[in-house]
Amino acid sequence: MEQLFYLADLFGVAVFAITGALMAGRKSMDLFGVLVIAIITALGGGTLRDLILDNHPVSWIRNDLYIVVASLAAVGTVIWVRLTQPIHEKGLLLADAFGLAVFTVIGTEVAMQHNVPYSTAIIMGVMTGVAGGVMRDVICNEIPLIFQKEIYATACIAGALVFIVMREIGTPHWLDTSVAMLTVLLTRLAAIRWHIALPSFHLLDRD
Repeated sequence: MEQLFYLADLFGVAVFAITGALMAGRKSMDLFGVLVIAIITALGGGTLRDLILDNHPVSWIRNDLYIVVASLAAVGTVIWVRLTQPIHEKGLLLADAFGLAVFTVIGTEVAMQHNVPYSTAIIMGVMTGVAGGVMRDVICNEIPLIFQKEIYATACIAGALVFIVMREIGTPHWLDTSVAMLTVLLTRLAAIRWHIALPSFHLLDRD
């Protein structure tokens, strides 16, 4: 199971690196800029999580395969887009949803291994899922997806809760992980497809 956990982590790195590369391409950055944005997107959330949990050394520092996977995914995305049609906004959102699902569950799992309270585990799961994308969007001068109208962080919370509950029930680990990831992914995709959003708060001007 530990090997599958590691492979899922690398998959999440690759997927989020793709979203970073696509965003950099929308901003017409050079190859160095693409690599920087891709690596920040892929590793930012996990780095922040590990620093807060005092989980040293940070994963990509002790294993350079993380940087290699992120870089290859970014370069592969550039080549793919140049040889085929440009990927539209929906493609970026879809790739982001996959990365969000993987990293949310991984972040929750890592936090639980540190025996933190459930509330902290949920926060770490959300942070792992969204922080890299927030960094990507801020650097690229975009409003982060987490602050836009469709459900985003809420999908992470739902997935983290499902994972924790199933862990406590004692179901097989592979089932916990799969169901929790599907919860995040399907919730996020449904929000994109049907524009599902939480109620907005509008402060009325009484002057």
